[in-house]
Amino acid sequence: MPEERFFLYDEKEQADIRYVSFMGQDSRYDLAIITTDRYYGKKLIMDLLGSRFAIIGEDDLKEEGYLEHAFNLSEIEAEELREFLFEVI
Repeated sequence: MPEERFFLYDEKEQADIRYVSFMGQDSRYDLAIITTDRYYGKKLIMDLLGSRFAIIGEDDLKEEGYLEHAFNLSEIEAEELREFLFEVI
């Protein structure tokens, strides 16, 4: 008999999801941008090609090295993504 699970939370919520694909100088970006009430105004950004995701707000975009680390990007790729995300966040 399985042990009883201890949930920290188990909730359902409606979300707005935007799928975006665009080309940069050397890279293609396929993203899902998820907006919910859960992340204090930040958005859940999913890199569909790289199988990575991060919860991102404007403050995170200003943090040096954040996108490079979160999405395993070069500085040039991260700058292209940052420019786009500043438009949607």
